[in-house]
Amino acid sequence: MKRIKIYFADFWGTYNKTNNFIINILKEKYEVELDAQNPEYLFCSYYGTQHWKYSNAVKIYWTGEMDTPDFNKYDYAISSAPLVFGDRYLRSPVFATARNTFYTDFLNKDVAPNLAKRKFCNFVYSNSRFAHPMRKIFFERLSQYKKVDAGGRFLNNMGGQYLEDKIAFLKEYKFTLAIENSSVDGYTTEKLMDPIRAVSMPIYWGNKLIANDFNTDSFVNVMDYNSIDEAVEEIIRLDNDDEAYLKKLSQKWMLDEQVIDYKSKLSTFLENIIEKDFGNAKRVQSYGMMLNLERAKSRLSDKLFNTKAGKILIGRYLKSDKWLKKEMFNV
Repeated sequence: MKRIKIYFADFWGTYNKTNNFIINILKEKYEVELDAQNPEYLFCSYYGTQHWKYSNAVKIYWTGEMDTPDFNKYDYAISSAPLVFGDRYLRSPVFATARNTFYTDFLNKDVAPNLAKRKFCNFVYSNSRFAHPMRKIFFERLSQYKKVDAGGRFLNNMGGQYLEDKIAFLKEYKFTLAIENSSVDGYTTEKLMDPIRAVSMPIYWGNKLIANDFNTDSFVNVMDYNSIDEAVEEIIRLDNDDEAYLKKLSQKWMLDEQVIDYKSKLSTFLENIIEKDFGNAKRVQSYGMMLNLERAKSRLSDKLFNTKAGKILIGRYLKSDKWLKKEMFNV
């Protein structure tokens, strides 16, 4: 079994570097060693610039947000974006690995008549600062019809009793408001997967291309309607017609042609990188003014970079001429 040295950089603070779906996939074919000093393969994310310290590693970018990978910085990338970039890119949507498990584990469901007798609808969110206004707008509009139980920190109306088990909470409701942080093509997260796991009908807004990945006959896709009021009228109809509700809930979450083995695709993508001659696996160019500017920024803290002294230091690092310093840094 081939031995490979890997590490993780620029992930969020609580990211588990020793036990995650990337390591688990790699361990099926390779002997994996975590090496923080000299990794051969560096998995990167969007929470920092530490990846610049690893100039000799093959860099593989993974994002669970709606940002678009920058192939000027990373050799390969994995994200939700509907991109084509040869063998350097794999579309592996966030929903495919939501909650550190693959979505195919939750495609089957049992729909019993009692599911139509559950409480009306829930709304579980903490993020308000970085979320599209649609989240609040739709919650308030639907609440005009009937109370929507908000069990998260945002707009909480249940006495501040925050959830310990979100999926168990969702199972108590006929509907779940599944509103993404933003509407970005291809970007679908646990906002949809959590109600699917709970077999609580999602009321979804976000990815305009959602029908490419999911059967929109199985939930209320707000973007299929001409207005919020139209979508709310459909929810009211389903809430008052148990037969129609159960028929819709019984539909497959995905059509057969939409079911993709993302675990296998991810495994093949990573294997294609690792089995290359190491020199051929590296794809990022080593030269170029803007690339070196990014490297220069990474050597300074954000606070220093935003000062006059920091900009002068970057100019010196680049050995740039007076025009570059004047035009780019205003010093």
